[in-house]
Amino acid sequence: MFNGLDLASMVFRIPALLLAISIHEYAHAQCADSLGDPTPRLMGRLTLNPLAHLDPIGALLLVVCGFGWAKPVSINFNNIYPRRSGMIKISVAGVAANLFLCFLAAFLMALMSRLGLLSDTLYRFFLWLQLYNVWFAFFNLVPIPPLDGYRLLTELLPGRLAWSYDNFVGRFGFWLLLALVVSGLIGWLINPPARLYMLLVNRVLGLIF
Repeated sequence: MFNGLDLASMVFRIPALLLAISIHEYAHAQCADSLGDPTPRLMGRLTLNPLAHLDPIGALLLVVCGFGWAKPVSINFNNIYPRRSGMIKISVAGVAANLFLCFLAAFLMALMSRLGLLSDTLYRFFLWLQLYNVWFAFFNLVPIPPLDGYRLLTELLPGRLAWSYDNFVGRFGFWLLLALVVSGLIGWLINPPARLYMLLVNRVLGLIF
């Protein structure tokens, strides 16, 4: 059922996953709210409570298969001004929040290790917190709907090119994403930038500690 997954690791993986999902969606909601759209706040998404952001099936698949999703934050584009730069900020907000939480987890792990306070339980939790956040960040940058990278790319591309991209990828996005996951190519896309980011994090922590 769990594809060889160590069930004992769920004790560490589930809290780490819930934090990664919650901070990602909260960042989208907070950014949209700060730019003038009250929709996320009115829908109860301006919170770190994971129950407000959790898609049960998406979260289960993320734990078991390494592929899943959270409940998207609804945004009324008409309330965002200026629209283009606002949508870019909202798209980037979730990714930035995940990368920050990944760095914070690595920093706390290094600090507690230096102080002799890092237990095996905390080590495993912080490790999964780093892994889920860095994975979630770069997975969401893949430019296929409904991921943030899709919205980001369509906002950055010139009008006609954005329309052409949206017309094709918008229609077949789910199947393209599914093909990337089933074929294993999603890892080929995500792993290099994720490893590079973790290398930079470790270099920074090496300078601090």
